[in-house]
Amino acid sequence: MSKTVLFELGVEELPARFIDDAIGQLKEKTIAWLEENRIPYGAVKDFATPRRLAVQITDVAEKQPDVEEEAKGPAKKIALDEEGNWTKAAIGFSKGQGKGVDDIYFKEIGGTEYVHVNKYIEGQETFELLKQFREVFLSLSFPKNMRWGDRDLRYVRPIRWIAALFGEEVIPFTIENVEAGKTTFGHRFLGGKTTIPSADQYEQIMKDQNVLASAEERKQEIHRQLKALEASKGWKLIIDEDLLNEVTHLVEYPTVFSGSFSDEFLAIPEEALITSMKEHQRYFPVRSKEGTLLSYFVGVRNGNEKHIENVARGNEKVLKARLKDAQFFYEEDQKGSIDQKMEKLSRMVYQEELGTLADKVQRIVAITKKLSEWLDLDETTGKHAVRAAEISKFDLVTQMVDEFTELQGVMGEKYARIFGEPEEVAVAINEHYMPRQANGEVPASVIGSIVSIADKLDTIVGSISIGIIPTGSQDPYGLRRQALGILQTLNERKWNVPVENLIDLVHQFYIELSLPTRTKEEVHEDLHEFFRVRAAYLLREDHIDPDIVEAVLANGIGVFPSASAKGRILVEKRQDQAFKPVHEALGRVLNLAKKAEDAGTVDPSLFENAEEERLHQAHQSIHEAYVALLQQEQWEDALNKLSGLAEPIHAFFEHTMVMAEDKNVRLNRLSMLKAIAEDVYLFADLNAIEWKQQF
Repeated sequence: MSKTVLFELGVEELPARFIDDAIGQLKEKTIAWLEENRIPYGAVKDFATPRRLAVQITDVAEKQPDVEEEAKGPAKKIALDEEGNWTKAAIGFSKGQGKGVDDIYFKEIGGTEYVHVNKYIEGQETFELLKQFREVFLSLSFPKNMRWGDRDLRYVRPIRWIAALFGEEVIPFTIENVEAGKTTFGHRFLGGKTTIPSADQYEQIMKDQNVLASAEERKQEIHRQLKALEASKGWKLIIDEDLLNEVTHLVEYPTVFSGSFSDEFLAIPEEALITSMKEHQRYFPVRSKEGTLLSYFVGVRNGNEKHIENVARGNEKVLKARLKDAQFFYEEDQKGSIDQKMEKLSRMVYQEELGTLADKVQRIVAITKKLSEWLDLDETTGKHAVRAAEISKFDLVTQMVDEFTELQGVMGEKYARIFGEPEEVAVAINEHYMPRQANGEVPASVIGSIVSIADKLDTIVGSISIGIIPTGSQDPYGLRRQALGILQTLNERKWNVPVENLIDLVHQFYIELSLPTRTKEEVHEDLHEFFRVRAAYLLREDHIDPDIVEAVLANGIGVFPSASAKGRILVEKRQDQAFKPVHEALGRVLNLAKKAEDAGTVDPSLFENAEEERLHQAHQSIHEAYVALLQQEQWEDALNKLSGLAEPIHAFFEHTMVMAEDKNVRLNRLSMLKAIAEDVYLFADLNAIEWKQQF
């Protein structure tokens, strides 16, 4: 007979941002614990609200299944002495398995006989095992923990109650003097203390106490109410998924309400209005069906509809104060000029060892100028790029960005327009922060892309120069994300600029400015490896196999769009059986070319057979065309051109001993192979690729 099991941990209100991860951990660890303890079960359902974490396990067997298993011991030659008597090793093994030597038998494995016994393990009662479940709760990890009272335990929030049931029976255990029982608590204001008669009634008991214990059900209910209100009012709600998740974890019994604010606040940029509503008040902004932002908002109450009008009015008062502040900031920020705001950057420390924000802006401008030269921009575009770099950080001193830091760049664009800057410059100020998150949009304009790369390069090179290098999960300055942003932007714009050139350019700026750095060699190595790892990550994300990634990055990243394109071609070639002889031929060349350290130019007069002459002429005939195709980014044609050497290479190796006794002949042959290898490496290190067998 099977039963339902319930474990509920009641706590003080959990931070909403902790709950999703806690739910996932609890379910995952519960399943692992059941499997480890060999407890048969049906399904595991998780529950979470701000005040509880719980799991309900259905169809749990009352006993572990009995197990018969074969235990393997020492080899026969160790188990028996020369007279055929059992050794201490055999006796000890049998005792350890709860058996005697009479139960031993031999079984051959891999040509050797080993001692074996059949072992019977009787299943334990599930009820006794469930008493150990407290360790699952205690194993949960959280971003921050606390202690309370005189307790030693550090946990996310103080534990107030524990409900633990096996069917109708209480599972006894204790955590910090809180004993498990049948008691739980409903909604803080609409419910109360109650008893859970049996584990399978948990969800209904919670509903009776005005708690929707299932986070998914609560989320669906909020979404349903939002859509119903949207339809009844003829609105278009901005339902942000992250906000919906957060609100779900802030309430136990959700009720949607709406409120309004004065139309005068609509003069404030809508990004500021939306940020104020979402980030500060957890409201859903409202648009018309045509997409215009309206002077309404929608919130979610942790309670029922009783006196909901009073709740709406109270929230309106709170929002009005917030929007009054935003209105004041917006008006004040328009006073003065951009140059006056820029002067304040010299009093704002960017990083203690790297100077002020004004210093950083100067470096961004210098990088922007150099990159503009490399890209051969026209005079107007180059001028706008420099201007965008010069004022890229001016909005950081505005009151609006000081209050809403996530609006950096956004407000810079708007204020730049107000102050009469060219449209391209205004847009670039916003775009230079892009991509703002992993896999976010990259800048759409050339100017925005240049300033974005310049800013991120300065941050990365500066940080790594002074020893701030991301380790493990620690990356407080977001250097990994910024490096990915640089590579994604280069890839999107298809710019023919080697990544190493960009890195070395900025590193040289730091050296010339006499900024504090570690040794030049250390910084150079760390920077190149840092970007190589990020490039490898992006290529793998583009479904390029790891060994092919290593092949195209073997000699550095180079032009990143080129590395990506070559990787995709090699993925296709790996599946092409006709390419296998090419791969083998070029791979043999790469292997032997490593021995050509003392090799020089090729001397045809030292050739001793026709195959040598033929291979040399074949390489000479394709070399210039091959290099030209690479420069034209005709990657597949270039590889096909190189593939034409496969047949003469195979013939060369079949008729030629490369490591000849005559030193001059040997070095000449190695020189020829080295020249071919240098061309192969221009595409990729093909020896890093594993040829996949076709079955």
